[in-house]
Order: sequence, then structure tokens, then C-alpha cells
Amino acid sequence: MKKIRIGIIGCGGIANNKHMPSLHKIEDVEMVAFCDMIEEKATKAAAEYGIDGAKVFTDYKQLLDLDLDAVHVCTPNNSHSEISVAALKAGCHVMCEKPMAKTTEGAKAMVKAAKETQKILTIGYQNRFREDSKYLKKVCKNNELGDVYFAKAHAVRRRAVPTWGVFLKEEEQGGGPLIDIGTHALDLTLWCMDNYEPLKVSGSVYHKMRYDLEPGNAFGDWNPDEFTVEDSAFGFITMKNGATIILESSWALNTLEIGEAKTTLCGTKAGADMQDGLRINGAKYNKLYVTKPGLDAGGVDFYDGASDDPAYAEAKSFINCIKNGTSPVVKPEQAFVVTEILEAIYESAKTGKEIFFK
Repeated sequence: MKKIRIGIIGCGGIANNKHMPSLHKIEDVEMVAFCDMIEEKATKAAAEYGIDGAKVFTDYKQLLDLDLDAVHVCTPNNSHSEISVAALKAGCHVMCEKPMAKTTEGAKAMVKAAKETQKILTIGYQNRFREDSKYLKKVCKNNELGDVYFAKAHAVRRRAVPTWGVFLKEEEQGGGPLIDIGTHALDLTLWCMDNYEPLKVSGSVYHKMRYDLEPGNAFGDWNPDEFTVEDSAFGFITMKNGATIILESSWALNTLEIGEAKTTLCGTKAGADMQDGLRINGAKYNKLYVTKPGLDAGGVDFYDGASDDPAYAEAKSFINCIKNGTSPVVKPEQAFVVTEILEAIYESAKTGKEIFFK
């Protein structure tokens, strides 16, 4: 069987902790090229994960000149659109790390390029591949919750600000926890609801913790001068069918109600949440009930090591789409709406006004 030839663009943390280890477990895949602005990172990745003779580049355009089947885009958010569009036009299928793009305009260009080239484009929302997420999606698909008219998207850390790379730099990332982890929670919520038609958004963005010099941060103290993004952000989203979604995100917040990449759904027949494993609640025979399906997977971003972890399942699914010509689990049109809503929350916070969608 022909090996799927893949190039890795961006050899930083997310490539090393998620994409490359997952691809390395798939037998009919070979990573043949690696690109990073810091050549040493690409060289190290090639030595650890590449085939013999794997190419190393510091310019992604040179990597795209190779005969590749697909690329994984693992760069800062501000370059997702540019690189993904170029890769699609070069004839490659694309797995782009979340969020889809820094801006709605960039995400729109990616959707357009995928349609024009007829190549597969998908975004790295690996939380859809968790066991609890897949179970809840089936519950929703079978209408067991009824009409889901209220939901919460949870992405709240107490004190876990990422202090490495470009996470704290607005220019490269476009924002802080909202665009970093809030994007996962929102994607999961919209996907379970199967609702991608927002009407309006109101948002609040805070930068209150910057000068806390003894923050007790899980990843070490931050430099206030480099902390240029928000530490928390919240959105109130009204959908065209009248449903309401509250999105809460933080890297640093004085709260004990923490939870990342989780959703709460409230429907006319039943409700569900991920606050203590997956729980389904409702009323039956005039009595209230709570059920907890027996699932091995929990509510975290991704796992390391297990062959059936969400990161591996995501990579395997992408490869199967390439081999079989099938549609990806995460469709670009869906990821576009996530980016559109996130940008609207930032814009609402900036202007103090509700942002309406067409």
C-alpha cells in the first residue's frame, strides 16, 4: 500500500506533543519533510520522527515544492490561513491546528481554497474524538435531549497561563484563552447541538491578572511586559433559532469552578454536562434521574501514549479521509463559524456593542 507522504510545518510544542507522535503510530504514513523558522527544531523533529533522508526547511514554500500528499500546519495562529491556502493550492490535503485562523477573513480564504482545489481541509479539534464527546454526540443525534435551547461552553483554568512560545503575544495569536482553549469548548458545543447559525454575540474580555507577580501559575511566573493578551473572556451567543450559548474561558481566574474543553447542554427532554464525567439528567416516571455512562475517556484536551487517544484518533481519521476520499469529521465550514464567533466576542468587547451576523 502506498504510504501517505506528509510534511510538518511548525515543529514546536503542539507538533511534538500531539501531531508527530500520533502520525508516527500510523503504519501507512511517513513524515518526509519538516519546516520551522528555527532550523534546529526542524532538524530534531526529522531525526526523531522522519524517514531516512527526511528534508529540513526554514521556508514552508520550499517544503511545498516536494511531492507531498498532505501537510500538518502547526504554526502560530496568524500564519494558519496563509500556509494552509498555499498548501491546498500546491495540491496537499491539510490538517491545520486550531483555531482555524486568527481572523474570519483568513478562515474564509481557507474555506474558499478548499472548495476550489477539492482538497481535504480539517482543523485540529481533537476533543470531538474523546469517548465522552462521541457518546454525547450520539445522544444529541438521536434527539434524546430534545430541543437544546441553552448551553455552556467551558474552558476555565484557575491559574495555568502558558508562558512559553508566543501564547502571550497578541500579534501572533490574536488573543489569549478565548482563542486558545475557548475555541475547543465552543467547537464541542456547536457540534453537539449541530447548530452553526449564530444571530448575535455580546462579549467581555478582561486583562486583570497581568501584574500579579506571585500568581501561583502552573507554568511558572509570567512577564507582565510580555502578557499582551486577555487572561479571561466571556461570550453570550444567541443563535438564529433562539438558542443561547454562554462561553467562558480563562487562563487565570480566581475560581474553583474549573473545566476545560467541556460542554453543558439543556434540552426540552433532558440535559447533559461533563462536570463529573459525562452525566445525563432529566425526569422519568415523575422522578428526577442522573445517569453516568461507563466511559474510559475523560474531559481533557488530549492524551499521550494510548493508541486510542483522541489525538491519535484525529490523525487516523484524517489519513483515512485521504485514502478513501471521505469528508473529515471537522469540516472547514464548521470551524469557520467558530472563528467567526470568537472574533465577534473580541469585537463586541472592544466596541461595547452587540455584533450581529448576516
